[in-house]
Amino acid sequence: MIEITDVQKVLGKLRDPETGQTLMNSGRVKDVGIRGQYIQCTLVLPSLQATYKETLYQTIQKEVEQAFPDYQVHIHMEVAAAGSVASSPLPHVKNVIAVASGKGGVGKSTISVNLALALHQAGLKVGILDADLYGPSIPTMLDLTQSKPKVEVIQGAHKLIPLEAYGIPVMSMGFIVEPEQAVVLRGPRLAGIIKQFITDCIWPALDILVVDLPPGTGDIQLTLVQSIPVTGAIIVTTPQQVAVADAIKASSMFMLDNVGVPIIGVVENMAWFTPAELPDKKYYLFGQGGGEKLARYTQTRLLGQVPLIQAVQELSDRGKPAAIQKDPLLSQPFAKLAEETIKQLQVRNDTLLPTEIVRITTN
Repeated sequence: MIEITDVQKVLGKLRDPETGQTLMNSGRVKDVGIRGQYIQCTLVLPSLQATYKETLYQTIQKEVEQAFPDYQVHIHMEVAAAGSVASSPLPHVKNVIAVASGKGGVGKSTISVNLALALHQAGLKVGILDADLYGPSIPTMLDLTQSKPKVEVIQGAHKLIPLEAYGIPVMSMGFIVEPEQAVVLRGPRLAGIIKQFITDCIWPALDILVVDLPPGTGDIQLTLVQSIPVTGAIIVTTPQQVAVADAIKASSMFMLDNVGVPIIGVVENMAWFTPAELPDKKYYLFGQGGGEKLARYTQTRLLGQVPLIQAVQELSDRGKPAAIQKDPLLSQPFAKLAEETIKQLQVRNDTLLPTEIVRITTN
């Protein structure tokens, strides 16, 4: 006589061709039961049009019947409820945070990298998806410019394995093309690559996936929210009003009724300049109050103010981010940013419903 746990052990060895995780960990199988000589279970899919549906169905049936030849297998298939964990293409990723800006040059990628590393140092499982396809700078910041991702075949599907830096998995267009190669792509191709980075990569189980977006409100931003439930967005600006004006436009996209991605908070980068020889001095080179103004507009909090420190730029170019340095002058602003982000993420999850994948229709 077999037990349900025996069946679950067999299912636990099978991998989801979409996520690369085991079927049990990815939430694809539920309601495992035994009735007489029948083994029953439910296969939960994001869509019944999933290309791997039949292959996965046959694999489950074959493996379970081989393990328990005296039993027949009945598999029921259903579509995951909207907003549920299983409705996501990455059900094993608890939160997806998009880091966005209205314009380039505000240090958005620097914030993304150092925030991710500071969250990791706080004990969370964190990954980085570099969605800035035209200007992927994260490989440089993490000293991965000479590295290429490996490929693994799972049930006939070719999957990319993210690279790892300082304990966090990373995927970037910079791993695919040569550093000097220009990326010339139109909207549909951009969308295809973003979707591949989500569904064709074997991301491990994560508490947070940080997505570094390109500046503005273009195809990549829309593709992201249409491909995966985005838990919330963090908007990066500098204090100057021209940066805030563009950041307001970027945040407005997430706040649209048919997008509905909550703004977790605002980061004011380059808030002031502190010379190394005068650590107690603050020179407001780009003005003051921009981050607070943006936070009021988005009705959120100013998560942190990051000073302009020359060593942060130098360390980024060398692939040694400030967040992991022992010098508190370099690491403390990002540690505080991570602490505040964790608090506001908890508030968001406690007070709002899970984000659903956006379905944008045109009249």
